Amino acid sequence: MRLPAMLFALLVAAPAAAACASSVAVSPTPNGVRISGGGQFATTGAVIVYDRALAPDGAQASATVESVAGQTRSSLVAEGLLPNRAYGVHLHVNPCGAKPDDAGPHYQHTHSHADASNEVWLDLKTDTAGAGTSSARHGWTLNRDRLPRSLVIHAEPTAPDGTAGSRVACLTLQ
Repeated sequence: MRLPAMLFALLVAAPAAAACASSVAVSPTPNGVRISGGGQFATTGAVIVYDRALAPDGAQASATVESVAGQTRSSLVAEGLLPNRAYGVHLHVNPCGAKPDDAGPHYQHTHSHADASNEVWLDLKTDTAGAGTSSARHGWTLNRDRLPRSLVIHAEPTAPDGTAGSRVACLTLQ
């Protein structure tokens, strides 16, 4: 099922508006943060595509990560990807860049191990129209001095060791 254009526009516009106001929106609690990014995948910029075969022209996504009161909640909405296909999705340490590896490694809460409890995995399965959503919740908060800077969509679903194939597209988070 394809997301209604108005709904997708709201999901993409809200993070973009927040990014214009501040690179990190601080919630009322001392350790609260909200970062987001989104838009249509282009060949350059903050929302970038590396593999048009897996993220066709017109594909777009929006992601939000909120961390407050001892919890981190992350969400992803995507559309225009290949239909009926699984993608691995993770938060990464650096902003998106011209090369897929510019986003660096997966963001890890404790720098200790790759699994869904220590990293943010947002794997998604698209529907017949190429749309999909994903969310994750963790019982820890982000460190405001060491935030994830991007969300990377990978070519394959995440394996138990955290690998997920080549990098298809990237959203810079602000």
